[in-house]
Amino acid sequence: MLALVVYFSLGVLDSLGGSADAGLRDRFLQSGNYDSVRGSFVNPNQSEMDDAQRRATNWRNIRDYFLTENQREPAQALPQQIPDYGRFLAEGDGLKLIWFGHSSFLLNMEGTVILVDPVFGNASPFSFFGNRYMPPVSTVEQLPEIDVVLISHDHYDHLEADTVRYFADKDTNFIVPLGLGSHLSAWGVDSNRVIERDWWESVEHGAVTFTATPAQHYSGRRGFGGNQSLWASWVMQSGRHSVYFSGDSGYAPHFKEIGDRFGPFDIAFIETGQYNEAWKMIHMLPEDGVMAFRDLNAQRYFPVHWGMFTLALHSWFEPIETISRLAEKEDFPLVAPVIGQLVDVSSDTHFPRWWERRPGR
Repeated sequence: MLALVVYFSLGVLDSLGGSADAGLRDRFLQSGNYDSVRGSFVNPNQSEMDDAQRRATNWRNIRDYFLTENQREPAQALPQQIPDYGRFLAEGDGLKLIWFGHSSFLLNMEGTVILVDPVFGNASPFSFFGNRYMPPVSTVEQLPEIDVVLISHDHYDHLEADTVRYFADKDTNFIVPLGLGSHLSAWGVDSNRVIERDWWESVEHGAVTFTATPAQHYSGRRGFGGNQSLWASWVMQSGRHSVYFSGDSGYAPHFKEIGDRFGPFDIAFIETGQYNEAWKMIHMLPEDGVMAFRDLNAQRYFPVHWGMFTLALHSWFEPIETISRLAEKEDFPLVAPVIGQLVDVSSDTHFPRWWERRPGR
């Protein structure tokens, strides 16, 4: 029994990641997003965010998470397609993507292959929270060669230790928000392959320019002493295409500023799930996502942050049903493939409402 306790404890401790060294903290002090008095990164409206985080983690919400009887998990495995990596990698000037559920997806932008917020296991180190609805449609070992792993922030449903370790000895670069590299270092990634960026800072890799842009959220993997690494959304631009990924965020003026600076976008991957009125400053409601989409001046809306984990009180299908209804009402293109389906963004693909084919409907 003691051996099991030690093994479990070591596994949890290992998943926590690392801490920034003194040299990196000196760099933090140069960031306009770092508060030296607090000793942490902050949002522009941090006092309001502090209140929002307290509301999100109060006892009532924790109780309701375990007692609410909404259909928060699917009764059977969701439809999926085995990814066609051959077609995904085929040469051409198109923009291709494969969604793995939640906020994990693969992009091919003019030959540069980008893996975004990859989580192929559970979204928590604990067995009672954050379990997957079903096994991944593709294992990390089956993925094609990855040029860049792009991370929005360090929460467990966006950053997974085992996936990072897999790439530790590969010729893959990590592009991450400021401070997040300490986790990667703890999991074996050489610092020479980690590129950290503050908001509005850019880096070029292959055919793509990556720019870290604002998000209204927070960070931390320990349950205390959080916000030791920055959180971000990302703009990805190549010669022919422009892509936006919101990461996790409440609705705020930064969407308009990003749209003004970098829009229009071919497609915007926008957080659309795991929300609640009590914590909408941290996770957008679907209606907020539509406002962000308009602010960004994007051509297509891809809803992410749903379809694989239960991290809120709503049913598993509420996010996609709500955003699909809003897309029909407000007449904007919604990209909603099944998990694993190859999507060529430049083609006019029709996406059946596959989430409606569920027992009891």
